Amino acid sequence: MKLGGRQLAVMRVLWEQGEATVAEVQQSLGTDPRLAYSTVATVLSRMERKGLIAHRAEDRQYYYRPLVSKV
Repeated sequence: MKLGGRQLAVMRVLWEQGEATVAEVQQSLGTDPRLAYSTVATVLSRMERKGLIAHRAEDRQYYYRPLVSKV
């Protein structure tokens, strides 16, 4: 599966960190201007529907992790 620019950037963050919240991904992307929290959340949600990532819930926070390895 070929990833678009934002999706690839998000995957790089998750591969590097192993697991991250929406806010952590948003901060790690380092875009200028910073992507909106809702934009990052939408990208993560779409990637999860595609089977690229998964999340676990802890209290009210979601932690996302990659399901595919870096090749």
